[in-house]
Amino acid sequence: MNLFFLLLWFAVCADQDARCRRVSNAWTLGAGLIVLGYLLINGSSWLGASTPQAGWALLTTLALTLPGYALRRLGAGDVKLLVTLALASDPLHMLGTFVGAGVASTGWLLVRQKVWPHTGQWFRRRYPHLASDASSKQPFVPFLFLGFLATAAGIH
Repeated sequence: MNLFFLLLWFAVCADQDARCRRVSNAWTLGAGLIVLGYLLINGSSWLGASTPQAGWALLTTLALTLPGYALRRLGAGDVKLLVTLALASDPLHMLGTFVGAGVASTGWLLVRQKVWPHTGQWFRRRYPHLASDASSKQPFVPFLFLGFLATAAGIH
């Protein structure tokens, strides 16, 4: 059940990032406070990992995201979302999320020129930042969501 709520939260954040190219602090910091409180009270992460595992997930996430943030390749919302996810999970989920996001993002960049014209009008209007002629800086949270979804499906 905890995985379901984490996936639901992540899907809402991915939708918001795909539509607006930003993720609200209410979603990232609010969920971050919830999972941090859960971790401190229960001694395990939202997905059942031990506190040291959640700590390693957090350190791994910071090591992978802070350079991207410093180089302006990742936004603050991306970093906050990934820190929240790290506190809610474990290093395996985080590494799988990063790898899956890289694969999904690369795949989209390779096929978007051919796929975008065939998508429905509703989809194109709702997610204009995913368009083939949009800026080279694509929203990243939707791809992180796909990476996490694939990782969760593989683990659970």
